[in-house]
Amino acid sequence: MSTKRVVITGLGVISPLGNDINSYWSNLIKGKSGIDYIDSFDADAFSTKIAAEVRGFKATDYLSRKDARRMDRFMQFACAAAQQAAKDAKLTVNQENARRVGVWIGTGIGGLETHEKQHQILLEKGPGSVSPFLIPMMICNMASGQVSIMLGAKGPNGSTVTACAAGTNSIGDAFRLIQNDEADIMITGGAEACITPLAMAGFCAMRALSTRNDHPQGASRPFDAQRDGFVMGEGAGIVILEEMHHALERGVKIYAELAGYGTLGDGYHIVQPDPEGNGAAQAFISALKDAGVAPEQVDYINAHGTSTEINDAMETKAIKKALGDHAYQVAVSSTKSMTGHMLGAAGAVECIAAALSCQHNLVPPTINYRDPDPLCDLDYVPNEAREKTVNVAVSDSLGFGGHNAVLVLKKFNEHGD
Repeated sequence: MSTKRVVITGLGVISPLGNDINSYWSNLIKGKSGIDYIDSFDADAFSTKIAAEVRGFKATDYLSRKDARRMDRFMQFACAAAQQAAKDAKLTVNQENARRVGVWIGTGIGGLETHEKQHQILLEKGPGSVSPFLIPMMICNMASGQVSIMLGAKGPNGSTVTACAAGTNSIGDAFRLIQNDEADIMITGGAEACITPLAMAGFCAMRALSTRNDHPQGASRPFDAQRDGFVMGEGAGIVILEEMHHALERGVKIYAELAGYGTLGDGYHIVQPDPEGNGAAQAFISALKDAGVAPEQVDYINAHGTSTEINDAMETKAIKKALGDHAYQVAVSSTKSMTGHMLGAAGAVECIAAALSCQHNLVPPTINYRDPDPLCDLDYVPNEAREKTVNVAVSDSLGFGGHNAVLVLKKFNEHGD
């Protein structure tokens, strides 16, 4: 293991459960669903008419009107969450530290809303009417680019694009940069804004989405026997990662230590996970080894838990392979039951939930869990939050293409005990 330790000193979130950390965490603990009927476009013709939309968000609360117009919605979310996190961490980027502060923000799809709108303009009005900002508003790396410009961060800058694992992989990749002494601070996480007609049509065509349109708040039901697909979500989660001694010298609040990261591929199928869960299990094992944590030390897992038939059964199998008999002693919950699946932002907002669980010794529930599935036989913290000492929390993400990414967080102890 690296001798450099990395801690989390700032959090920011834009989510279907609220557009700040306090609202997000409070609603998670209350078991509130952020899923409802889609109101951003007419979904009457779609087999799925529900989603977990971000509501009440005003880009101009964080950006000038001019800058906001030149960003896709996923970039606006990233900039807003990054501002929150930087403020929370009391982070000021200046000439002295700019080269040691980096940005690494993942996304699964990027600026799809811009793509759709500008393609329609091309068809209706011709190429001369397409915006000159089309490309920088659409490309996946530009959330990181815009945040670095906004905050003045000139250290390592990039974006990891691994579908639904993008937020987790980005945090893990940023973690490595600090461990390798390429930065003191990384502004990292994920952002997504894909509740658009084209994205919804594509996922509906795959039959990946829940069609429980008569009960939106009950549609996402991870690990439940009656689950019928995931619910699309959107938003952004940003964490400030910082080398431990740097954070202690600044005297800032530390939420948790990010202690380990593991990532492996299935090499199996473009969208289906390996049903045996071997890649996911190995990512768990790799992350725990990286953190110096034994399986029996894990207290809580914020699971990928998408509410799809194959994923939830496979993930349960992977957890049991990684933790052995201790898997039955661990609290496992899926906050996607409340936020929906935020794709490339999911792993980041779930890492935030894991960090807050370490801080508060409180585990969010899996809501809508009513009918146990024999293939999913772990403790999924059904329907109500639970007080529990959380010294070690794990957050995992699994993405189309067979991407498996796992983060291990510890309750912070300066002496590493």
